[in-house]
Amino acid sequence: MTDEQTRPYDPAAGARVVAGRYLLLAELGRGGMGVVWRAQDQVIGRPVAIKELRLSPERGGDGAAISERVLREVRAGGRLNDPAVVTVFDVVTDGGATWIVMELVEAPTLADLVRQYGPMPAPQVAVIGEQVLSALQAAHAAGIVHRDVKPANIMVAPDGRVKLTDFGIAHAVDDPRLTATGTLVGSPAFMAPERVEGREAMPESDLWSLGATLFFAVEGIVAFERPTTAATLHAVMTEAPYPTRVQGPLAAVVAGLLVAQPEARLTAGQARALLATASGNDRRTPPPGTVALPAMAQSPQRPRNTRRWVVAGAVLAVVALVGGFFLGLPVWSPSEDAQQLDTVTYGTDGYLKLSISTTDLCYNVVVQPGVVISSDSTGDCDKNHTLEVYDSHNLLPVDSSSGFGSEDAKVAAYPGLDEASAAAEARCRLSFHSDVVPEQQRGSLTYRAIVPTQKEWELKPQDETTDPSRGFYCVLTRQDNGQIPAQITTQVE
Repeated sequence: MTDEQTRPYDPAAGARVVAGRYLLLAELGRGGMGVVWRAQDQVIGRPVAIKELRLSPERGGDGAAISERVLREVRAGGRLNDPAVVTVFDVVTDGGATWIVMELVEAPTLADLVRQYGPMPAPQVAVIGEQVLSALQAAHAAGIVHRDVKPANIMVAPDGRVKLTDFGIAHAVDDPRLTATGTLVGSPAFMAPERVEGREAMPESDLWSLGATLFFAVEGIVAFERPTTAATLHAVMTEAPYPTRVQGPLAAVVAGLLVAQPEARLTAGQARALLATASGNDRRTPPPGTVALPAMAQSPQRPRNTRRWVVAGAVLAVVALVGGFFLGLPVWSPSEDAQQLDTVTYGTDGYLKLSISTTDLCYNVVVQPGVVISSDSTGDCDKNHTLEVYDSHNLLPVDSSSGFGSEDAKVAAYPGLDEASAAAEARCRLSFHSDVVPEQQRGSLTYRAIVPTQKEWELKPQDETTDPSRGFYCVLTRQDNGQIPAQITTQVE
């Protein structure tokens, strides 16, 4: 059968009509798995987008089997009901090809926007992240894993609405019974480490890909992209990038989602809470698709030459306790990194008592309930000490324009102990396994995060010159709590 016989044409315009119903009008784009067309549904009269999947036998196996699997998987994705999911209207076969008929979303992709305008502002990225995460949560609740979350599959409308497309396609094609040996389905730079290892995709894999996507949006570069596929996959498996253009909750989300071990990543709920804070919407369950994006900057700011880490103040004047301190078990232990100890709290009702110093990094103390880490326990970094602060950061930004202690000062709500701990734990792990702690010395060390309690967070500063307690600290010790003869950590420009 010839192409002329299998492809019906509109008699007036000579344009192709798919399945006797969908009139192709113009090509919208193309990628590794096919071409997307603008089309007209001649039965209903509405405009649609239609994707022609090019699944040749060279991709492996029987073309009929591939088409059958595509139909099944894409129809499953089409049942998802979320404003951030591109609606699938129909899946048809015509002329030996499979066609997916979808709602027409006339908007650029996230990849297009970043290439044109450069890195996006943090609140804008957070709003996008909230909506993509909502779509993923709906899919995961239905037992569907997207498998190909990336900037090119996220469309961003001018009013801020976000649409995630291509549900089911990667899943439909990525089957060892249907793909040729050595074929890689998906985008390597956005593929989670466990998938690179050959493990089955899981909801946590989509979350990792979301982290890589958010990194791209806020930094303007693909975190793991290298000159070759092999080098890219190696970077995915071995590197842990951290955003340099943003800090606070958005940076914590990116770092927490890009954790190599799936079980140690931020959960969807934790990521959603931090994204809500980063977007300026202090809510736990934001309705997707309802927040307009800020206007796109025409002249994006160049990336700042920031430090890969900043010890924003290292330890510690004593914070008075309102009540006792927490004597129970530490609060967070998600990582399988044997060198990472359980995260503990400080401040009112905390595991420790801390006070802040802008200069001291080394102390002669052991972390245990009720210990006070302050100027009284400071050690000389050039001499023996037992504890060293190697990183610290604010969990959330503080608006000090009206003075920290004034009635007008804006105080962000406590993000929750799990969220605070997850953010701090991810940052401390990344810093510890970076050049901040020389690799040759890491083997004999342990490290942990120290985060504020909710009461400490909400404690009003005594005067307008005093910072509120918003910071977490990353500290390292010898595995035997023995003496550290000289400062270990280094600052990296």
